[in-house]
Amino acid sequence: MPLSAESQLLQSRTIALVGLMGVGKSTVGRRLAARLGLPFADGDDEIEQAAGMSVSEIFATMGETAFREGEARVMRRLLEGPPIVLATGGGAVLNDETRALLKDRATMVWLRADLKVVAARVQRRDTRPLLRGKDAYEALSEMAQVRYPVYGEAHVTVDVGGGAHAEAVEAIIRALEQYRQTTETSA
Repeated sequence: MPLSAESQLLQSRTIALVGLMGVGKSTVGRRLAARLGLPFADGDDEIEQAAGMSVSEIFATMGETAFREGEARVMRRLLEGPPIVLATGGGAVLNDETRALLKDRATMVWLRADLKVVAARVQRRDTRPLLRGKDAYEALSEMAQVRYPVYGEAHVTVDVGGGAHAEAVEAIIRALEQYRQTTETSA
């Protein structure tokens, strides 16, 4: 499907996907990037490359504070570069500097989904340090209480459910086009 003129404008600024772990930022982000003809970067993958170890290993050997510090450096590097589709880590926006950079240099898109759907997704693999030894739904609910107000600062919110990833991509493109039209007419 060819891109509309509005979609071509979407290529001029980084699109940063924010939201809880398991909401689909990486999977949907890859498809969105392909659809828009933009490079894709996964924040967690970039952190792992920079640290030379997995997120789980970073948490286990260095702790969450060191992980968050590295995450902030990686986010700054990515946001200062050319436009990309960026799947942020779920907690990246909690850092004030990172959040300010996201607002200034990217169009933030909050991918929001029902917590039960997200909990079911994250329970499939034991790769999430913040969920180890915890009930996924309960842990995600606690995270949501803290993070939803921050995610709510995103430029665009798109509800994604258990549907096809292609549907989520199209919903994001429609929401971004509408956001760009709104901001251009109010400028």
